[in-house]
Amino acid sequence: QVQPEESGGGLVQAGGAMTLSCAASGRLATGTAYAMGWFRPAPGKAPVFVAGISFDGGLSYYADSIKGRFTISRDNAENTVYLQMTNLAPTDTAVYYCNVDSRLSSPTATQLDPGPWWGQGTQVTVSS
Repeated sequence: QVQPEESGGGLVQAGGAMTLSCAASGRLATGTAYAMGWFRPAPGKAPVFVAGISFDGGLSYYADSIKGRFTISRDNAENTVYLQMTNLAPTDTAVYYCNVDSRLSSPTATQLDPGPWWGQGTQVTVSS
């Protein structure tokens, strides 16, 4: 069993910045074998892709809505993935979920589909 655990959420004003962290523990001892991603739901809907990163950190993927504002990175030595968010807007308000073993649906895909392991989520609220 793999347990992703998010941290770093909270309240920020529009235009501000925030960094989320996701630490993976459990059977995924080193965190190096799987791509990981961040997802967030629209109200009343399932989580949608925000950003993802390959198992070695060499490739990153972003939803169009956050390109240029969010940056995903990982530290495999710490089994941790980060999501640096800048120029936040009220529309970024959501619960952000970390996902382990996120996958490309095809070789030409630009976004990741979720894998089987989810964290509990961390709330990000952006005030106007």
